[in-house]
Amino acid sequence: MNDQAYKDVIRYHEATKHHFQRYAKSAGYMDWQNQPNPFRFYENTVRISLPFLSQDPDVAHRDLYRRCRPSQPFNLANIAGFLELSLGLSAWKSTPGSRWSLRMNPSSGNLHPTEAHLILPRLDNLNGGIYHYNPLMHVLERRGEVPPEIWESIVSHFETYGFLVALSSIFWRESWKYGERAFRYCNHDVGHALAGLSLAAGLYGWRLNYLNALSDDDIQTILGFDRTRWHPLEEEHPELLCFIHGAEIKAISRTLPKDIIQAFAETDVMGRPNRLSGKRVNWKIIYHTATITRKPPTSAQTYDYGRKPFFPGAASHITAPNTIRRRRSATSLDPDGIMEQVHFFSILDKTLARNACSPFDAQLGEPTVHFVLFVHSIDGLERGLYFFVRNQTDIQALKRSLQAEFVWRQVTKTLPLYLLREGDYRRKAIEVSCHQEIAGYSMFSLGMIARFSEVLRTAAYRYRHLFWEAGMIGQVLYLEAEAQGVRGTGIGCYFDDPVHEILGLTGNTWQSLYHFTVGRPIEDPRLTTMPPYHHLKESRE
Repeated sequence: MNDQAYKDVIRYHEATKHHFQRYAKSAGYMDWQNQPNPFRFYENTVRISLPFLSQDPDVAHRDLYRRCRPSQPFNLANIAGFLELSLGLSAWKSTPGSRWSLRMNPSSGNLHPTEAHLILPRLDNLNGGIYHYNPLMHVLERRGEVPPEIWESIVSHFETYGFLVALSSIFWRESWKYGERAFRYCNHDVGHALAGLSLAAGLYGWRLNYLNALSDDDIQTILGFDRTRWHPLEEEHPELLCFIHGAEIKAISRTLPKDIIQAFAETDVMGRPNRLSGKRVNWKIIYHTATITRKPPTSAQTYDYGRKPFFPGAASHITAPNTIRRRRSATSLDPDGIMEQVHFFSILDKTLARNACSPFDAQLGEPTVHFVLFVHSIDGLERGLYFFVRNQTDIQALKRSLQAEFVWRQVTKTLPLYLLREGDYRRKAIEVSCHQEIAGYSMFSLGMIARFSEVLRTAAYRYRHLFWEAGMIGQVLYLEAEAQGVRGTGIGCYFDDPVHEILGLTGNTWQSLYHFTVGRPIEDPRLTTMPPYHHLKESRE
């Protein structure tokens, strides 16, 4: 790869680390007058109201990750349900004088930089076209027509029916609050959304496949971003494009031919993006890093994750759709909460990649992210520092890189979980997670440790993929916490190098990319909860 691009990515990562003596650069205050609108509208477009689910798919929690459902028809009602359960609103919260929405997919600071676009064939009375999904209104906004001959070429190419879904990022939404570190969080959120889409697809017997050979320029052309008039610093940056098809199809192409991309280039796009803020700040390091990490066209890749059996843990009584709907971010945790060992093992187990099991069968790449765990109160486990190895090919390199005195005692033969050192790590977990009590008042918290410099030397765009993988893991942890009757929350604020010091890591071979904590939530009685679409259902009826 370009050596300068590698150096610049490392420079960005180092510059945006938090340290005890200083935080990464941000505005330093909350400019409430210019807080970005969390919802994108494309003005002057035809809007298609989507039906709401009258009844969720009947899927038990144990089948959330297994591709075991018969494929459902690709019709507007099912696609509407898929969107409702992946990217739709989950609730409204309010206090006197303030109200805000929550979504199925989490986001740093609830700022939601991620947008979704669909490319659909003709469905029922819906014309084939390029559509933006607006979760506030639960509508599709038509941005362009896709002639039948293009869809015939797509079906011929993939040798099956389905539809395309894309994700994009608006960096300003996160940088408004988090400044230079926001590029990290935007990519976390892509991972959250990607996992949400994959899991929701499984509820309909569908499978999501990341088209990993396409370039960002290809996606930009397909979505018409290169032909859209953006407000300065509010443009959408293409992230990925996926094809969703029946799960019974085991192998598909991971690209689109040049003639199909060229056909999209010749289509007209419509609609002007709404303005999100009156004023914006140009965090130049973010846009430079976005430029050097743009993905070029590459060869298509497939990955074999193996067929490991799931840990035979305690079954959850919560259905898969209810698990998704109930996902929340914990804001306060009970330090006296205790988790049974079987539940802890079940949560960790779901983060392992397996063939034909969502969400990791989207085929993002080989697993590169592992966990350092601060175990505080798991019944039957000593308090201490643990390590969970998500890819066994890395274990020897990890043992060489981490402190030599760690014991590496495997806790159970069925999981790659190792005790490194016994001890009470509550205070240390709080300290390295920007002094946030939820990291120590939990049952356990963790840091996601990624194989770093080796990955980046192969391609600068894989910097984004590392955060996507971490975000996908985060989505699984959120859902598994809910399924086990507890609650989790992602922690983007942590002191990078002090985390590495705990493990004895030096240099950039391994880096911490995301923190997470799970515990018994303490609800805030001041908050009022309202249904997600109470603002629409009355008017539609």
